[in-house]
Amino acid sequence: MFCRADPRSDRLPLKTMPQTNNDNSISDRVLIALRQIIRSIDIRSKRLVKQFGLTGPQLLILQEIAGAGEITASELAKAISLSQATVTGILERLEKRNLIARRRSNSDRRRVKVSVTPNGRQLLGAAPPLMQESFLEEFDRLQNWEQHMILSTLQRLVAMMDAKQIEAAPILTSEPLEALPESTNAAAGEVEARMAD
Repeated sequence: MFCRADPRSDRLPLKTMPQTNNDNSISDRVLIALRQIIRSIDIRSKRLVKQFGLTGPQLLILQEIAGAGEITASELAKAISLSQATVTGILERLEKRNLIARRRSNSDRRRVKVSVTPNGRQLLGAAPPLMQESFLEEFDRLQNWEQHMILSTLQRLVAMMDAKQIEAAPILTSEPLEALPESTNAAAGEVEARMAD
């Protein structure tokens, strides 16, 4: 609601004016845009899980390992801005599915390096690009001021939604970073069976 100021004083409102349809349509459009973003991330995340048996963070980690050749868990965690504990949990699940292999470093037996297995490479060859890759391509095309305006607006939305305390990584995904949904086990088996053919 807006208040019209009394012309005789800058401090006292004369009466409360109702919001116009324009005000509602702007707020509705903001909520619709937020919902579209959330749904888009959710749909892409579910499609990835259903078709490839991978979550977004698992695919990101596989891609990072493949790009590095061999890498330690701590180097991987730094490279993708995830906690060491999160990366370790994801690596365990990828290893159980024979998508990565671990081996002790020849020069320092305390260091364990991970690499992508042939099964992992085959899965990577079939998997779609991560959602944030296409987003970042578009974002990088924007002018510097537009990028800062978007960042400022999103940070303001985070504050308005009382979400500042929520930890987040730079990954567009709807599922928890640590967990592999139970429903992916069947999908993973189907993908691996298709790859074996």
